[in-house]
Amino acid sequence: MSALKIKKGSTKHSAYNLRPDFSDVTETHTLAVVVDNEAGVLARVIGLFSGRGYNIDSLTVAETDHEGHRSRITIVTTGTPQVIEQIKAQLGRIVPVHEVHDLTVEGPSVERELALLKVSGTGEKRVEALRLADIFRANVMDSTLESFIFEITGTPDKIDAFAQLMGPLGLIEVARTGVAALSRGQ
Repeated sequence: MSALKIKKGSTKHSAYNLRPDFSDVTETHTLAVVVDNEAGVLARVIGLFSGRGYNIDSLTVAETDHEGHRSRITIVTTGTPQVIEQIKAQLGRIVPVHEVHDLTVEGPSVERELALLKVSGTGEKRVEALRLADIFRANVMDSTLESFIFEITGTPDKIDAFAQLMGPLGLIEVARTGVAALSRGQ
């Protein structure tokens, strides 16, 4: 008699179900939403997220078509594949929404963010901050005898890495724009 007992209805440990269960794996997705540029639209989009407990990691919005009065909202959010699909479907049902694109699944895209970082320091820390800024291609936008304000553009990971390195050197404050993204090619 076999020592292995399988519970009735259990498929997770079955030899016939070898695919891993990814239904609870969270993913980060970048969504581009084209909307009418009118009062209250952004509040409705944000309300969809907050009302259902979805998190927004990054949000940017600007008018992109002045004649057509259309704006583009770029949202970076995290969730399970089912949650991401639900977010896209619910966004598509909001009346002033014209298009919803998931740049993460539609193919290669370019994502960039801008950040300003204020770093204080003197002596060796000041020299090290300038050296690291040069490596990361950050520009000095303002300088006093006690501090710098650096401007850096790049992927969110690049900005995170730069901020982490500036921490021990005297990072005081960070301001970030949020992700702007476009799909590559046609």
